[in-house]
Amino acid sequence: MTGPSELLDLSSAIIDAWSTPGGPPPGAVEGPTNRVSNELTEIDDGLSFIESFSNIVTFRTDDGLVLFDASSAFTGRGCTQSLRAWADDPVHTLVYTHGHVDHVGGSGFIQADAEARGHAAPAVVGHENVAARFDRYRYTDGWNKAINARQFGPGFGGGMVGPDGQPRPFLPDRTLECTEVYEDHLALSVGGLDIELHHDRGETDDHTWAWIPSHRAVAVGDFVLWVFPNAGNPQKVQRYPGEWAAALRKMAALEPELLLPAHGLAIAGRERVATVLDDLATALERLVADVVAAMNQGATLDEIVHAVRVDEDLIRKPWMRPIYDEPEFVVRNTYRLYGGWWDGDPAHLKPPPAGALARELAELAGGADALAGRAQACSEAGDHRMACQLVELAAQATDDPGTWRLRSRLYLARAEHESSLMAKGVFTEAARSGDERAARVEG
Repeated sequence: MTGPSELLDLSSAIIDAWSTPGGPPPGAVEGPTNRVSNELTEIDDGLSFIESFSNIVTFRTDDGLVLFDASSAFTGRGCTQSLRAWADDPVHTLVYTHGHVDHVGGSGFIQADAEARGHAAPAVVGHENVAARFDRYRYTDGWNKAINARQFGPGFGGGMVGPDGQPRPFLPDRTLECTEVYEDHLALSVGGLDIELHHDRGETDDHTWAWIPSHRAVAVGDFVLWVFPNAGNPQKVQRYPGEWAAALRKMAALEPELLLPAHGLAIAGRERVATVLDDLATALERLVADVVAAMNQGATLDEIVHAVRVDEDLIRKPWMRPIYDEPEFVVRNTYRLYGGWWDGDPAHLKPPPAGALARELAELAGGADALAGRAQACSEAGDHRMACQLVELAAQATDDPGTWRLRSRLYLARAEHESSLMAKGVFTEAARSGDERAARVEG
């Protein structure tokens, strides 16, 4: 267990340095801001914060503990051990900020701990859409495993196995279901602690954030991530960037003095909290406004993607950097939200099979080798977007293992130049699949 000063001093130093007029001074503190240590910090009397993947926020009350989130199946055991080094009280209520597996997957460890101690099972509170999310995860188990493997590595996807050697489901079997759900607002009172739960759509359609008046605190789940908002994930269901921004504005209107996120550092101080909430909301509001304005003027998705940007003075801040999701993906998700899946190019409405188009273009170019050679030249010149487009066409037009290995090298080169984990994951997976394709042809 660590003291509150180290955690809060770190976030304060980062925000203060990057909020100075003219930008941060040389050597300004930047992080790390997401620390998966499973260590618990007592932030205030009866309030603790476990830094993990994701964080757990805990309040001690006269009737037991109130937890926000349970972390993941990979970190839940360590988080529970840290919690029990701080308090022996029963867990009275577990609040899910939303149903993502890194927030609910550790709930089985909390239940097992309760059983071992002879405590009653905790009440589990969440938005009414959490149950539908769990059902969808079970229905699309293989798809979600593939996504996680692509984003985080094979151990987080289809390679997950249990002690018996059998594949584990994407949503862990022991994940606790909600025992109380709400639609829009819910007032909780547990052992003298009053909590106001609010539903807003943002990263998910089942998201909860909370106002805790006695601490002047907001428990915000994934509305604040200490990275650019995860509002554009190219492999996941719809996100809601405009409503996300509106939720941040609602939080700011309460003038909180403590912000407790599910990822990243806790933040103390009214002005610091206001700065972070305003920056995030402003970036999302401007993105949505610019995309919709371009759509209203008849622009295609391609035109919008290559024109709409986030101001550099915002995106370079440590709590705004595109190291997980990125603005380009949020642009695409905003277009999808308001305009559907067709991108405005009539040729893309009912296109030919990708392989057939690749073979036609390769023939026009003088063969797949010509496309591959030009792709390599573009990569060497730093034009990684064009390089990967051309090598993809070349690879789809031939079974030549050398072309597929070149495809792998060019995608790896592109991954090295990307900032977001999502882009890196997709391009790295493309490289891996290219090497596997070449090996099959050679073998």
